[in-house]
Amino acid sequence: MSQLTPLTSTLPVIDLADLDRDALHRAARDVGFFQLVGHGVTAEEQTRLLATAREFFALPEADRHAVDNLNSPHFRGYTRIGNEQTQGRRDWRDQLDISNELPAHVPGPGEPPYWWLEGPNQWPPALPALREVSLEWMDRLSAVAHRLLHELLAAIGGPADFYDDAFSGNPRNHLKLIRYPGRAPQGDDQGVGVHKDYGFLTLLLTDEVPGLQVESPDGSGYIDVPYLPGAFVVNLGELLEVATNGYLKATNHRVVSPPGARERFSAPFFYNPRLDARIAPLPFPGAADAKGVTQDPDNPLFDEFGWNELKGWARAHPEVVRKHHPELALPRS
Repeated sequence: MSQLTPLTSTLPVIDLADLDRDALHRAARDVGFFQLVGHGVTAEEQTRLLATAREFFALPEADRHAVDNLNSPHFRGYTRIGNEQTQGRRDWRDQLDISNELPAHVPGPGEPPYWWLEGPNQWPPALPALREVSLEWMDRLSAVAHRLLHELLAAIGGPADFYDDAFSGNPRNHLKLIRYPGRAPQGDDQGVGVHKDYGFLTLLLTDEVPGLQVESPDGSGYIDVPYLPGAFVVNLGELLEVATNGYLKATNHRVVSPPGARERFSAPFFYNPRLDARIAPLPFPGAADAKGVTQDPDNPLFDEFGWNELKGWARAHPEVVRKHHPELALPRS
């Protein structure tokens, strides 16, 4: 596969219905991002989800603020424009965070605080269809991601079902509905800053408005991700880097705000294991060539998924932490 040139090349395209495992292996190892087609999710299903997201963001401000994530010790609900942070700088977007619909798990004595991430969602009464559409979408994409993960593990020579137990019970699947409302008033173009995802796989649905950029394999710049109708943009998360000791790497990416007042809508789905799942090393032929996980003292990686997830939420939403979890302390790697 040819090396990508910053800001000019496209991502690999992987067809899940007619899979070339060698191509999937190269895309995951060399880039960490690819466009996924042949996944079986129809254009009608995709249109329905994005249309419902637009309906949510078109609600009066009072209806959106009624489900503010500051109401939730589980980090669920609506985040106002500028209230989320990446690397200490505010992201110019608003969003609704949705996960498995479960009772609140208040950590008991000796239980890790990441159990606060398990609990009920907040649903706006003014848009009752949102609950059904969102939960159906999560179930739909969970099945696609399950198959894709099996294919990816097999493509690099590992047992396809090696992590099935980690996804048993109540896996921590997560859907974001996001609006990028254009540039911040001061001209800052950070829609969301440079980051990596916490879990295994992310499947992103987006509209045709550009903005997503992926770090090039040689680290020299960022690649604009073009819109491919019907495709999901897939990227690997930090747990796959941990699982393969760095053979597969989570890739930095960001979103540049659309110019002017142009809006951009997207819906990333994060396919993640149970919070208490410990990610054992994957046995595969390339393990001897692995270079180790990224060593970043400001971003330690944990093999117990709940700590990875809580780390990200606590950094992104310090106001929720101050209100609900002022005692929160994260471990060092």
